[in-house]
This record gives sequence, C-alpha cells and structure tokens, in this order.
Amino acid sequence: MDIRALGYYVAQTDEMSQWRDYAENVLGMMTAPAADGGLYIKMDDRPFRMLVVEGADKRYLASGWELASKAAYDAAKQTLEARGIAYQEGDAAFCQLRGAQEVAIFHDPAGNCHELYWGYQSACEPFISPQGVPAFISGDMGLGHTVLPAPDFDKTYAFLTEVMGFGLSDIYHFKPAPDAPAVRIHFMHCANARHHSLAICEFPVPSGCVHVMVEVENMTEVGRAHDRRIAHQVPLSATLGQHLNDKMTSFYMKTPSGFDLEYGCGGLQIDWDKHTAFEFTRVSIWGHDFSVGQQAQ
Repeated sequence: MDIRALGYYVAQTDEMSQWRDYAENVLGMMTAPAADGGLYIKMDDRPFRMLVVEGADKRYLASGWELASKAAYDAAKQTLEARGIAYQEGDAAFCQLRGAQEVAIFHDPAGNCHELYWGYQSACEPFISPQGVPAFISGDMGLGHTVLPAPDFDKTYAFLTEVMGFGLSDIYHFKPAPDAPAVRIHFMHCANARHHSLAICEFPVPSGCVHVMVEVENMTEVGRAHDRRIAHQVPLSATLGQHLNDKMTSFYMKTPSGFDLEYGCGGLQIDWDKHTAFEFTRVSIWGHDFSVGQQAQ
C-alpha cells in the first residue's frame, strides 16, 4: 500500500464540551461542528485533522491513512482481498463525515481500527489559531503520529509492514519496572519525511491509543502550550524532554478521551534512502519523566 501520511484520527467522548475547550484553549486549534453531534478539530488548511464523535466511552477509535489517488485506493483494497482480510467500505454519509471520496475500514491483529481513504475535501480555508499559534507542522507529512497498542506484537508488526507497507524507523525496548521484562516498541514510517507516523507498543491500552503527536514550529510555542496546560489544569503525562530517536522536544498531557497527546517541535525529517534503522537504549536525551503521569492516576 502506498500510504502517504496520517491524515486524521477519530476519538470518542461522552462530553463534547471538554474536547472543544481543550482543542481551542490548550492545543490552540479551531473547532467546528460535525454531523451527528461530532466535532471537527482544525490545525492547518484542511477542514479537520481530528474528529471527535459522541459515545459512552472515552477512547481512541480509528486512524485515517491517506492515499494519493483512486488507483492507490483500489490497489490497497486488492491487497486486503488477496490476503483474505475483511474490510468494509463507508457509505455516503460516512465518507461525507470523513471528508473523503472513499473509505475502507479494517482492523489489524491487535484490534486497532484503520481507515484508508483518498480524495480529501477542502475549501482551503486558512488556519487561524484562537491562541495565536502560527502554524502546526503538517502538510504532506500529515497531522503527526499515533502510537497504538499491540499485545499480539509479531502478528501486528507483520501486518503493518507486509500488508500496509510501513517501514521500520527504529526500535526501543521499554521496561515498565526495573524488575519487569522488557516490552518492544517499533517506530514506523510511510511515504513522507516524518521520522515516524506510527508506532506500536507491546502492551494493552484501555483507551485504544498510547499517544498522538502534534508538532509546532519552535520551542516558544511548546512553552506557551505548556503554560496553557497549567492554566486549564490538564494533567501532565510526561515532563518536557528531548527524544533520542526523532529528536523531538516535547511534553505529554492527557486528552479528554483518556489517551495522551505529545506537543513538540524539532522532529527529524529523513531521507529514507539514506536512513539506517537502529535500536536506541534510552527513550530521551534529557527529560521526559513519565512517572509524573503515573503519579497523577
């Protein structure tokens, strides 16, 4: 499959006003109503990059992966059919809500929902942040990245690489406790320069997602977002730090749907023909104390 980027994600909540306030007042993004009581969250010239829908549970629902054309979409469906993988095509109302020509929905071996789409709709309306954020780093690289649970790690990794066409960026072995066995995290890229658009972790996550990431232009905007987080009493999940693998300087905070959001700057953009995958043995060059999130629970 020729996946170009993480085009959008879908989250669910039982309290839409929390997401609206969080998006506008903390993230610095625009919001607009979607069909059936949903909420579009806008961070660039696309109509939306995040879709929040109403439901009983607070959780992450799906990742929307962008394809370049109808031909790429048809080829992706042929790949699924050749592998015997069940998928469903969205009806007209579903595609309209996603703002796409066609959408194919399926699940990986870990149960994560993926939506392949082509032909996004856009009126090219400008992004004007309610908090004065100049821009988010998106465009052809998509909204950022998502990190999904994969307890059935080997089957899920094989599915994502062999069926969906992701490439390995690098590897990390995470120890949840000093005396606990290590669990694997694999970082993966698609057809853009962002270090990773997807990662999978070898453990279950009740919210359906470990975290999503959005990127701004500089450290000043990261700091301003951190101040807004404090002012609006959003729980911190990890302190400010700089990752070793993608060089992102960021902090992590909770979303109203229970998963985390990484807000950062300075992420690597890579020429994949020149990249060498490797295993890194510490998550960050400095900072990123994740124990603060555990203490808040």
